[in-house]
Amino acid sequence: MKCSHYVASLAVCALLASGVLHADEILPKRLQGDVGVAVYHSNNLVVAQRDTLIAVPYAYFDYGPYFARFDTFGIKTLPLGYGYLEFSGRVNLDGYQTNHPSLRGIHERKNSLPLGIGTFQETPIGGIFLNAFYDSNQSHGKLYELIYAAQFELGDNVIYPLAGFEHFSAAYTRYFYGVSPSEAANSVYPAYTPGVSTTSMLGASWDMPITATWHVNFYALRRWLGAGFTHSPLVHTKLQDEAFISLSRHYD
Repeated sequence: MKCSHYVASLAVCALLASGVLHADEILPKRLQGDVGVAVYHSNNLVVAQRDTLIAVPYAYFDYGPYFARFDTFGIKTLPLGYGYLEFSGRVNLDGYQTNHPSLRGIHERKNSLPLGIGTFQETPIGGIFLNAFYDSNQSHGKLYELIYAAQFELGDNVIYPLAGFEHFSAAYTRYFYGVSPSEAANSVYPAYTPGVSTTSMLGASWDMPITATWHVNFYALRRWLGAGFTHSPLVHTKLQDEAFISLSRHYD
């Protein structure tokens, strides 16, 4: 490593450390949010793949500078607008096995492991999630997302409509939904090399208290897949739906 790069790295680390300390000083060190269990369902995009239906831990909370938002976990650093600059990772279930006869000749795809930066802006007109991730696993692709969430109160119930976009780099779409020449030679699928792809999405979350401390949350989201996905010979749908229902304890 060059000396200039080393000095720059130390400067960045010092800046991030100061940001974490600052966030730690002004954010309350107690659990605020929901912790429980959820049942999650999603249809699979790839041919011959069963839908995903699993029970998972449910966490949507802040603890000082640390946060969990269902599938995204991270730490808040420097104050930024109506929120903080955040460093986070995400749990994705986008990989798939290829041991079905109809996928003979196609290599297994490993789940991505997105790591990156972003922010949650809690503005007077709603929440804005902005994230940029790099897949540190096999694809080495990039994922970007912009999501807007409104809030409406109906008595004790709270409904959060949301809308947004996800953008995937060519490296990501090639790894998960492309067909290499060698795979084409050993399978029934033609070679396919997708480029970048943008997916739009629309959904809602409904938070319903059942006691003073226990809540049920319903969540549903529909994605309209971009051309990089839908033109793939491995993909059999133009839509992806996901939903979960959770039972959680609420902490103030």
